[in-house]
Amino acid sequence: MTDAVTNPLLSPPALPYGLPPYGSIRSEHYLPAFHEAFAAHRAEVAAITAQTEEPTFENTLVALERSGALLDRVARTFYTVTSADGTADIQAIEEELAPLMAAHRDAIQLDAALYARIADLHARLDQLDLDAESRYLVERHHREMSLAGAGLDDEQKERLTDLNQRLSVLTTTFEKNLLADTNDLAVVFDDADELDGLGDGELSAAAQAATTRGLDGRYVVTLTLYTGHPYLASLTNRESRRRLLDASRSRAARGNEHDNRAVLREIVRLRAERAALLGYPSHAAAILADQTAGSPEAVHDLLRRLALPAAANARAEQAALQRIAEADGIQVEAHDWAFYTEKVRAAEYDLDRAALRPWFEAERVLRDGVFFAAEQLYGIRITERHDLQGYHPDVRVFEVHNADGSELGLFLLDLYTRDTKRGGAWMNSLVTQSRLRGTAPVVANNLNVNKPAPGTPTLLTLDEVTTLFHEFGHALHGLFATVTYPHFAGTAVHRDFVEFPSQVNEMWILWPEILANYARHIETGEPLPDDVVERLHASEAFNQGFATSEYLAASWIDQAWHGLSVDDASEEIDVAAFEAAALADIGLDNPAVPTRYSSTYFAHVFSGGYSAGYYSYIWSEVLDADTVEWFRENGGLTLANGDRFRQRLLGVGGSGDPLAAYRDFRGRDAEIQPLLERRGLTG
Repeated sequence: MTDAVTNPLLSPPALPYGLPPYGSIRSEHYLPAFHEAFAAHRAEVAAITAQTEEPTFENTLVALERSGALLDRVARTFYTVTSADGTADIQAIEEELAPLMAAHRDAIQLDAALYARIADLHARLDQLDLDAESRYLVERHHREMSLAGAGLDDEQKERLTDLNQRLSVLTTTFEKNLLADTNDLAVVFDDADELDGLGDGELSAAAQAATTRGLDGRYVVTLTLYTGHPYLASLTNRESRRRLLDASRSRAARGNEHDNRAVLREIVRLRAERAALLGYPSHAAAILADQTAGSPEAVHDLLRRLALPAAANARAEQAALQRIAEADGIQVEAHDWAFYTEKVRAAEYDLDRAALRPWFEAERVLRDGVFFAAEQLYGIRITERHDLQGYHPDVRVFEVHNADGSELGLFLLDLYTRDTKRGGAWMNSLVTQSRLRGTAPVVANNLNVNKPAPGTPTLLTLDEVTTLFHEFGHALHGLFATVTYPHFAGTAVHRDFVEFPSQVNEMWILWPEILANYARHIETGEPLPDDVVERLHASEAFNQGFATSEYLAASWIDQAWHGLSVDDASEEIDVAAFEAAALADIGLDNPAVPTRYSSTYFAHVFSGGYSAGYYSYIWSEVLDADTVEWFRENGGLTLANGDRFRQRLLGVGGSGDPLAAYRDFRGRDAEIQPLLERRGLTG
C-alpha cells in the first residue's frame, strides 16, 4: 500500500519550509504519488470548467493557480533526484513517467473549456480592474495556452498530444544514454606518471574514483558535460590529453546502445512537425515567439555579429600558442589548446592558474566568498542546518534569513560529482515562494567537483569558483522572487533572461573585499598576492576568442537543428556532416576550437529546457555586462545597491515583463558595448 498514511509524498509537508522528507521517501513511493496528484489536479481543473457562472478572475485564474499543488510538490521532489541521483530505479520510473507527465500537461494546456474561460477574461482584460501582477497573469496564461495549441481542433490536438508524449520519451532517453556513455568513457590511467601536472588533490580524486569502480591502484578521470576538461590545461602527457578529449567528443556517438544520433534526429523531426502544427516554420520560431529575443532572425543577427571577431581573435590566439608549441615540435590541436594557453598565459601575464588552487579551498570559497558577498550586498544571513536531510548524503542544507531576521528559505548544496549525477551545474527549486499558497522557497545548487579522498581538502579551479558563484546567482533569484501566483515563482522567467542574475553574481569573484576574504592559502592563510590579483584582472580578456567561439559554435548548432522546417528535418541527416556545415556557415569551423557541445551530448537542448535557446547565455550577458557597469558607477558592494537589484529585478520573478524590470532598475535599455569590451570584440 502507498496511501497517504504510508506514502510520505502524499502527507502534508511537515519539515521546515516544506523540505521534502527524503529520509522517508523510497523509489516505490513516486509513481503512486504521481497518479494521485494527476487525479487531484484534473479534478481541480474540472471543477473550474464545470462552473456555469461567467468567468471571473477569482473563479478561473485564482482557482487555476491554487490547483495542482500536490503535483507540483511531488514533481519537484522527484525531478530534483532524477538529475542529481539518477539510480537505475529512478531512471526506470522517469522513463515510465515521461509520457504520463506529457499527457497530463497537455490535458490541462489544451483543455478547450478552460481556454474559453481564459480567452473570455483576456478579451475583457481592461474591464477587470486588476493589479499589475494579476493582469499579467491573464496575459501569460492566454498566450501560453495559445502557443501550446489550445486553439487547435480536436484532430490536431490529438496529434499534438502524441508528439509531446513521444518527445518526452526521447528526451529522457537522450539523457539516460548520455549519462551511461559518459560513465563508460571515464578514462582509466594505469600510472600516476600519465597524469603528470595534476595536483595532489586531483590525483587523490582520480584514485578515489578508481577505487569506487573497483580499480584499486589505478586512476579514473570522469568526464565533464562540456567538450573540454579542466585537466587538459595541466596534463603534460600529450597522449593523456588526447585520450581525455577523444573520449569526451565521442560520447553517445559510438554506434553502441547508448548512441544518441537517431534519438536526436527524431527529436528534431518531431519538434519541427509540432511547430508546423502550431503554425510556425520551425521549432526555433515557435520557441522564440515567446522570448525576449522575439524571433530567430534577432538571435542570428547577434550571433553572426559576434562570430566574426571571435573567430579572428581565436586565430590570433592559436598563432600565439603555435609559436610556443613549435619548441616542442608540436602542431597545436584541440587537445593541446588549454595546455599551451596556460604556457602563453604564464609568459604574457606571469600567471599559472593551476597554481592558484591552494587559495580556493571549497569550504572557504563557499562561506567566505559566495555567502559573504550575498550577506554584504543583501544583508541576508546563511546558517547550516545539520538537522535537515537532503536527497543524498553529500547534500548540505542551509537556512537563509533576511536582514531583519525574518525567515526567507532554504538553500541546498550538492557539490560533488558521482556516476548517478548528470554532468554540468544547475539550480532547481524544490519549493517555490507564493503568497497565494503560503509557501517559501527551497532551492538547490548542483555542481560536479571531483571528490578527493577522505581527509583531503577540496581545492577548486578558478573556473569552478566561477561556477559556484554563478549557480548561487540562480539560487538568489529563486530565493528573492516574491510573487503572489505560483506561475511566476522563482526563476520562472523567459529562458533568455534566466541566466542574467547568475551572470551578474560572478562579478564578486575578484571584487577586492570579497576576494581578500575568501582567497586564503590552505596552509599559510596568506591572501592571494596583490600582484597575482592584478595579473588576473589584466588577463580577463585573455583567450576570449576561444571561449566566445566555442560557445557561439554550440549556440549556432542549436539554432541550425531547430531552424529546420518539417520537410528538411524529415530527411536522413548525417549528424557530423550537419554540424560541420553549420559551423562553416558562421565561420566557426576551426578544428582546434571545437564546439562546447556536439549534438550527441548537447543535453541543454536535447534533454533540458534550452532547445533553440542556448543563445540565452550571451543574450543575457548583454544585460549582465551593462549591470556590472552600473554597480561600478554606483559604489559597488553596498546594501543600497543590493536592495535596488533585489527589489526591482530579482524580486519580480516572472510577474512582469523582464525587460521592463531591467529598465526600471537601470533607467534605460541595456547597451551592448560593455559586453563587446569584456570579450575583446571591439576591434
